[in-house]
Amino acid sequence: MNTNIDFIKGNTKKCLAAMVLPMMAAMFLNMAYNLVDSLWIGNLLGETAYAALTNSTPIILILSAIAMGATNGVSILLSQAIGANDREKADRIIVTSLGVAIIFSLGVTVLLEATSKSILVLLNTPNEIMQPAYQYLSIYTLGYLSVYLYCYFTAVLRSFGNSIFQVIAMLICTILNAGLDPLFIRFMGFNGAAVATVLSQTLCLVFMLIYLHKKRLFNFRFSLFDKCLISSFIAKGIPSAVQQSIPAISASFLTSLVTGYGVSALAAYGIAGKLETILFYPAMALNMALTSIVGQCVGGKRYDRAKDYIKTSLVFGSIVLFIFSVCVVCFSDSLSRLFVDSDAAAAIVGDYFKIVVVGYVLNTVTNCFLGSLNGMGRPAKSMLCMALYYMIIRMPLAWILSHCNFGINGIWIAVLISHVIAAIAATAIANHELFKQERISGNSEKNE
Repeated sequence: MNTNIDFIKGNTKKCLAAMVLPMMAAMFLNMAYNLVDSLWIGNLLGETAYAALTNSTPIILILSAIAMGATNGVSILLSQAIGANDREKADRIIVTSLGVAIIFSLGVTVLLEATSKSILVLLNTPNEIMQPAYQYLSIYTLGYLSVYLYCYFTAVLRSFGNSIFQVIAMLICTILNAGLDPLFIRFMGFNGAAVATVLSQTLCLVFMLIYLHKKRLFNFRFSLFDKCLISSFIAKGIPSAVQQSIPAISASFLTSLVTGYGVSALAAYGIAGKLETILFYPAMALNMALTSIVGQCVGGKRYDRAKDYIKTSLVFGSIVLFIFSVCVVCFSDSLSRLFVDSDAAAAIVGDYFKIVVVGYVLNTVTNCFLGSLNGMGRPAKSMLCMALYYMIIRMPLAWILSHCNFGINGIWIAVLISHVIAAIAATAIANHELFKQERISGNSEKNE
């Protein structure tokens, strides 16, 4: 089976760069796409509107995380089939998973439309921003099918070693959103930003479908639908979806804590979250790239190649995140004022990054090992790592420290501590699993 990048035989650094750099570019374009809403809303509609967007954001992050995680589960199975050179199985995986993706995303849309107001209440959304937050979320949810299918098809392309198109698709989507946002906000107010987002995402999906039709990377026939594969999607997809969702669930919990410190604090947390994506996206790109790369190496029983990719990713990611972290900390005040011109919000944003800054390099280490675990077909272990440091460590510790004398800075200290614990746990578990799989594979070959 021909792939766009041969991870097993190719040069480690060149193959990793060819996979990761386009994905990073696509993610930074995605960041730009998300920042467009924030910048237009903050500058055109003010601090209160921005706070409403901040309250809606954790739910949107959870929806996006579910889409990225579940489709990453498909990528695990597909990458291993490609690495094993099993064309028929790869085609069956794609056809079956697409049907499941459509049904699942429509089900989530219906569920969220019915429960979004109740979720906002659970997030302690202030009364003055409840209605705009609810309306924004309701409109966004209507476009969830497009979001989910976009994530699905990018996961399929990654499995084949194709990450270039994701850059092109996100560039088009970002340009569309940047042009549509001020137009729709002018005529529809706060809701116009949500309408522009849904429309641009739908057009981006259409563009991707046209591209896939022309490339013909796989055979699509309904006769290839294999219901026996559904259990495998569930086994890989649910842990992957939960893994990706846990940070967003944690962000929702922290948002509910921050609301107790006022509208300025809530706006500042939203700004910090937007700026933080600059520091999270390289790590996420490495995570998803290593899922496909290690998956192919494991499928081809080349554990030596998997180790090389992991080591190279750790060095590259640590250097990039060190540089990015220093830049964000140094310019946090100016960057904060791009969103909302508020002295109080800028001060809180500055304190946040000064406390958490070391955690971003550690987060990159964590993501490299979690992506490797996914590629080895162990998303459940990745999920447990995420649960450990987000839900068992970060959330309770943030509540305890914020209710002590630390105040809002106690929340930021909890975030830093959780990053430290995560890096240690992910490193130990991934190395143990890789050693175990390599040993099992070696014993099997000797017996044969």
